[in-house]
Amino acid sequence: MTGTLTIAGLGPGSDALVTPEVSAALGSATDILGYAPYVARVPPRPGLTLHPSDNREELARASEALRLAAEGGQVVVVSSGDPGVFAMAAAVFEALEQAPQYRELPIRVLPGITAMLAAAARAGAPLGHDFCAINLSDNLKPWALIEKRLRLAAEADFAIALYNPRSASRPEGFGRALAVLKDAGCGERLVIFARAISASDETIETVTLNAARPEMADMRTLVIVGNSQTRRVGRWIYAPRQVR
Repeated sequence: MTGTLTIAGLGPGSDALVTPEVSAALGSATDILGYAPYVARVPPRPGLTLHPSDNREELARASEALRLAAEGGQVVVVSSGDPGVFAMAAAVFEALEQAPQYRELPIRVLPGITAMLAAAARAGAPLGHDFCAINLSDNLKPWALIEKRLRLAAEADFAIALYNPRSASRPEGFGRALAVLKDAGCGERLVIFARAISASDETIETVTLNAARPEMADMRTLVIVGNSQTRRVGRWIYAPRQVR
């Protein structure tokens, strides 16, 4: 096998937040695969073939990337943020598990700045102590499991980064998540709504959980629910490093 497969994170949106390592991989690629809006971030050039696809075609995309690399391509699969956080790295390895003929293929995963880190940096340091990340999409796991993880994260007093809070196909899920956290006694916690971080239409807003409304989030929003000690200092939000 003369080809290679690279799984790369494009960061949260701004080209300034794409790592040099990822930029180099994109510059030498013969084929780039990914969800169409992410592939659109890569400028076309001679010798490069772009393969955009739908958001729910992860396994088919991963299998095609393995095939192209096995045929000699310098293939890059792109994700927004970091490819290992609710993104394509896991899908590629799932496809690889089903296709043992590709297991000697050179594969590398290049990290990127994921949305929760970009959002946290804009807000201050809300992830400065123990935290977790929960994907609110129930496309690949049952809603009952999401509710269980939310309750346990609240009980453990983690700050919680919520990915994929609300979409047109499942507008009710985020409201249910807010209700679970309120029932768990988190109503006075600070909640950060960070939308389109690093893009030209970036917005960031902080309210208490009791004041949070489902319509404040969409699929371009990363939501951070602070822990019980998260506080404001001027315009900044942070979680103290010392827990009392």
